[in-house]
Amino acid sequence: MKRILIALSLMMGHSSFSNMVAQTPVYLDETKSVEQRIEDALSRMTLDEKIAVIHAQSKFSSPGVKRLGFPDLWTDDGPHGVRPDVLWDEWVQAGQTNDSCVAFPALTCLAATWNPTLANLYGESLGEEALYRKKSVILGPGVNIFRTPLGGRNFEYMGEDPYLASQMVVPYVKGLQSKGVASCVKHYALNNDEEYRHQVNVIVSDRALHEIYLPAFKAAVQQGGAWAIMGAYNLYNNQHNCHNEILLNKILKQDWGFDGVVISDWGGCHDTDEAVRNGLDLEFGTWTDGLTMGRTNAYDSYYMAEAYKQGIKSGKYTTKELDEKVRRVLRLFYRTNMQRNKPFGFLCSESHYDAALKIAQEGIVLLKNEKMKGENAPLLPINPSKPTRILVVGENAIKMMTVGGGSSSLKVQHEVLPLDGITARLSADYARGYVGDTIQSFDGVSVGRSLYDNRTAGLLVQEAVEKAKQADVVIFFGGLNKAGYQDSEGHDRKLYDLPYGQSGLIKALLEVNPRLVYVNISGNPVPIPHLDKIPAVVQAWFLGSEAGNAIASVLFGDVNPSGKLPYTWYASLGQCGAHATGSYPGTWREGHQIIDEEYKEDIFVGYRWTDRLKKEKPMFAFGHGLSYTTFKISNAKADKKRITSDETVTFTVDVTNTGSMAGAETVQLYIRDLKSSLPRPVKELKGFSKVYLAPGATQQVSITIDKSALSFYDDRVGEWVAEPGDFEALIGTASDKITSTVKFSLTAQ
Repeated sequence: MKRILIALSLMMGHSSFSNMVAQTPVYLDETKSVEQRIEDALSRMTLDEKIAVIHAQSKFSSPGVKRLGFPDLWTDDGPHGVRPDVLWDEWVQAGQTNDSCVAFPALTCLAATWNPTLANLYGESLGEEALYRKKSVILGPGVNIFRTPLGGRNFEYMGEDPYLASQMVVPYVKGLQSKGVASCVKHYALNNDEEYRHQVNVIVSDRALHEIYLPAFKAAVQQGGAWAIMGAYNLYNNQHNCHNEILLNKILKQDWGFDGVVISDWGGCHDTDEAVRNGLDLEFGTWTDGLTMGRTNAYDSYYMAEAYKQGIKSGKYTTKELDEKVRRVLRLFYRTNMQRNKPFGFLCSESHYDAALKIAQEGIVLLKNEKMKGENAPLLPINPSKPTRILVVGENAIKMMTVGGGSSSLKVQHEVLPLDGITARLSADYARGYVGDTIQSFDGVSVGRSLYDNRTAGLLVQEAVEKAKQADVVIFFGGLNKAGYQDSEGHDRKLYDLPYGQSGLIKALLEVNPRLVYVNISGNPVPIPHLDKIPAVVQAWFLGSEAGNAIASVLFGDVNPSGKLPYTWYASLGQCGAHATGSYPGTWREGHQIIDEEYKEDIFVGYRWTDRLKKEKPMFAFGHGLSYTTFKISNAKADKKRITSDETVTFTVDVTNTGSMAGAETVQLYIRDLKSSLPRPVKELKGFSKVYLAPGATQQVSITIDKSALSFYDDRVGEWVAEPGDFEALIGTASDKITSTVKFSLTAQ
């Protein structure tokens, strides 16, 4: 606009230019504050225009205000890449040729990097892809807390710990929004069930709500400055979360000061009265199963469309709530599609593939790597320069994992499969071993090579066993996939198992060749049968476009693994609080289509629960992750032994790479309250720092905390409390590998 006016001024003279500027409407005048422009635009809008901008007009878009020059708002699914375009009102692919993307690793992998810098890179890269595709809102990231390993969407989230999720979501949001693309953080809140997700009413203490399930959302809003929040499908306090008085009006908007837009999950709105009064700003996905279903004017049938407008005309509603919703939507316009100084977008650029590869490499977790009897070194890394007969076994070595799983499914420009990543380095034989999911496409996107195999399970195992007898190393790719009832939206896992007969196959392979590397592909933990006999185990997640290259670089030692688990890897469901208390998956309310699910484990989620178990230990603890080198943590100190509530305390340790290979270690700081008026976990993560060291190098690592790290939410008074008393800082490299303890005290003012 300014450039046009300046050009005109050169032709018309300064006086004419001044008159034009004076006549520029406030809502278009970039010299005015955004809030002034919003109020001016709001004052010019008709009732029909206001109603239009607060609900969708297609699967993924809502209308702007064409009369005033506001363009339509286009959203798209994330959080791992920009979803391919669909037809206006159908889930069928639009058939475009320019909507392929780079798939970034799933958010469980990002969390496993324990590297906030990579979260920022992730957000920036995704933002550039969204910009190129002309998307103003990306529906992600997800930060719901991992409560049970049966959760179908756990792979889309950032683990079980509220502090880790908070530290990783903030730079993601900032990186994405630095490109002028809004981050719509989801699914707010308590979205821990996929089965019957519209009917689950969560019963949870205020303390658990604030200590466990809300901190990552709060950080995204107050520290990350998120421009949008997506409500969840489930209910809390008997109200659906897309129009929930406590979560949206009280906590999000009043207590946290959120000035962005609350967007419903697709079809998550259920009531006009609640939507009007309880904080929903923009309704998506209701009655959009195609215009052949419902009324032909489906979008006018939204709860916040014609019904809302008629309610205003009849006097049932005032325009107060409507104007506040429109203000928020207009603010989103000015932040995104009305922002004139956005950078350029890029699609499938070399830098995005580099980012995807780097995140995948740092997120891969080496779970186990032991020397076999009679051998001088662990099985990993495999020396690619040494003649080695490698056999790759398993469907997950040849299956695309960017396709399927629900709304996060992508259409990638390319996906390097694990087998292809290995064979690009050196020759390897392959045996299928098992047949799991042979679906050839999802929402019109092909899975690439055919997965059909009509051989019996016995013949598949027999082939793998015969080939394993001739191999020097067997690399087995197993775990889960994105089929229904596994790692997928819409359904939760039915069992805590390793599907498709993989357990028997692993046993048969070990009997003929004990030199086996188990590479697990999943977003959730799984039981690993015969773990005591498997010398090397790698957790490789859903790694996106560069999956095969990332896995090969770790297996062959180009990259030293440094990932750490963002959740507890249970040996059995009985080690998980949600299952040990018998509270999952809840019970149907008599006479109603509602499931009441009480979170009886309360604040004791993940390692907070397993820390209380005296004898049973999880298969792998929260924060666990090995390296090809070794590290020593020493000389732990605190700069103060006593602090007041307005002071900080800094803990330092020396980290030394005592091995022969460069690598990274993550120092983890947990806090233990030695005496509290309310029950508290044995320890809670309150700080971490990742350090990269050459062999023999030593670096001092500092972690600073304040009273917030010592506080708990006291639901007796409804506020955070830091009680004076004695505390311990527990410093180590995993929740079960504490190497140093430093005592200190919080004193009254």
